[in-house]
Order: sequence, then structure tokens, then C-alpha cells
Amino acid sequence: MSGWRGRTADVALVLAVALVAVVGLVVQSRGIDTAAEWAALLAVLLSSGALYVRRRHPVPVGVVALAAVGAYGALLHRPGPIMLVFVVALYTVVDEGHLAVAIGLGLASVIAFAVADSYDRSPNTMNGATLLHAGWLVAVIVGVTRNRRAYLAEARARAVVAEQRMEEEARRRATEERLRIARELHDVLGHHLSLINVQASAALHRPDPVRSEQALTAIKQTSKETLSELRATLGALRQDPAVGPVPGLNRLGELVRTAARPELEIRTEVAETRSLPPEVDLAVYRIVQEALTNVARHARATAAVVRVRPDHDDVLVEVEDDGTGQPGAPGSGILGMRERARALGGSLTTGSQPDGGFRVRARLPMRPGPAPVGEQR
Repeated sequence: MSGWRGRTADVALVLAVALVAVVGLVVQSRGIDTAAEWAALLAVLLSSGALYVRRRHPVPVGVVALAAVGAYGALLHRPGPIMLVFVVALYTVVDEGHLAVAIGLGLASVIAFAVADSYDRSPNTMNGATLLHAGWLVAVIVGVTRNRRAYLAEARARAVVAEQRMEEEARRRATEERLRIARELHDVLGHHLSLINVQASAALHRPDPVRSEQALTAIKQTSKETLSELRATLGALRQDPAVGPVPGLNRLGELVRTAARPELEIRTEVAETRSLPPEVDLAVYRIVQEALTNVARHARATAAVVRVRPDHDDVLVEVEDDGTGQPGAPGSGILGMRERARALGGSLTTGSQPDGGFRVRARLPMRPGPAPVGEQR
């Protein structure tokens, strides 16, 4: 579409310049009667037509226009409106960046103009028209050059700004990807290694063969699950479908059984929920996983409950315990849960309960969207 508009503009320019130059020739010569006048008309038409390709071949068109100006002056012994053709050609030469060529063409046109204008002047007459022509050409060259330099400077500035924005966007994406990978690995390794640590501590502090065997069995099973889930997580980060699906609500029961211990009873209350998008399903699993990890490590709880239920267009996730441990400053686990919720356009709150214990509550949209503006972190 833009090419069609450009060709239309070129045709319109050619016709306009040719019309002005031809009318000027007819008025100047009071008609076209002699062979010289017909030859001058041919020079006007040919040079005007050459302007159609001035953008693709600016220098050759400038030379053709200059030759036409010289031929016009030699034929009619005076300068004429054909100079308009040359001015347009010269403008294009400067605008395309051929400044040295434009200066040479301008000087040559001044000489041709002076020679043609000298036919009708006596030796003692000042050639003011030539000086005016020269000044006008200098103004054209200088003006176009300044405009071109300003345009190029602006274009370079825009290119620098665009490159900076691209670099900033690349850094932002790289940072988000590093945070995502760190969050996934923290959730996977932190949960299972915490369980292994708890089981190992129990075996060391209670040197009972039966309990030691149970602890070692639990450690073996947990480490096996750790390796399996780590492979799945790394595969998901690599977007490798061969490693199997990422965990979700379908593995919530397995997660609870792994986190439970003889001194910690974990109950689940999962209401029927329609199929969740994969990223929401994974977020539910990871939030419960991290919350149970904190229960095992810090709460000194005897009971915990995991609730998952729909609420209009959201899914609510709650993990409560009856622990007596005092929670410290929010660590990377709570921050990671909050980041997961915010990344999906949801929210997460944590805090002690009035009757004791600790609660983690997340609200996730079933149709994830951007994080709400102005949400308190």
C-alpha cells in the first residue's frame, strides 16, 4: 500500500513539474515555433520524466537534469523554468546523502545559468539573477543537509532507546526466569529435604530399632520421590514432555501422606473443583507443599488441615495447623508462595490464628491473569 502511494506521489510530482516548466517555456518563448524551442521542450519533458526514478537513481537523475539545463540555455540563450526540474533533482541528491555530488552539480548549474543569462546582457551589466540563483541553491543544499542530519540524529536516538528497551526487557525476562527456576527448585528440594531431615532427627534422638527402620524407609521413599519430582521439574523448565506431567491436585493425597508423621496428623478437605489450568494446578500443589514443609519444620504441631474449594471464579487453598512454634520473619518459602499467587493474579495471606496455630490462605483465579496493580505484598 505504501509503495502504491509512493508511486502515485512520484507521478503527481512529475506531472506538476512538467506542467510548470512547459507553461513557463511557452510564456517565455511566446509560443513554440522554432526548432530550438521544440528541442528545449523535449529537454523539459525528458528531464521531468527522469524525476520519476530520482529516489532509486538520485545522482544519474541529477546529471540528466543538469544536462537538460545546459541544453536549454544553449538552445534558447537564456535560463528558464527548467531550473525547477534541476532543483527537485538536486534536493533528492542531497536528501539521499550525496552532499559532495550535490555541491558539484550546484556549482555546474550556476555556471550554466550564468552562461545562458549572459547572452542578453552587456559586459557592464551586473548578473544579479545568477547570484540570486546561486544563493537559492546554497539555501536548498544547506537546508536539506541540516534536516537530514537532524533526522539521522533522531533516528539514531530512537534506535538507541529501542535497543536499551530490548536489553531491559531481556534482563527482566532473564530475572523472572531465574526466579521461576529458583522457586521451583526451592519448593521441590525444600519440602523433601525437610522431611528427610525430620525423619533422620527422629531416628537419631530415639535409638529404637523399629523407629530407626521406619525412619530409614521413609528417608529412602522420600529421596526417591525427590529425585523423581526433581526430574519432572527440570523437564518442565526445559519444556520436555517426555519426563511426565507436573504435579497438581491429583497428587495432593500422595503429598499429604509423605508429609504426615506419627506425631502429626494431616487431614484434607478437598471440594469438587472443575479442571484447573496447568499453571493454577501446579501453584495449588506447590503452595500446599511449602505450607506443609513449614508445618513440619517450625510449627511443633500435632494436627494440620488442608482445604481446597472453589469460590465463584477462584479456587481457595488453606493450610492450618495447631502448632505452638512462633513464626519468624517471612522466609523464601512464604515469599515464593506469595510470588506464585501474584504471578497468576491471585493473593496469599499468612498469619497466626486467634486460637493458636498458623494459617496459610491463598486465592487463585481459575483463569489466571496479571497481578493486580497496587496489591500489598
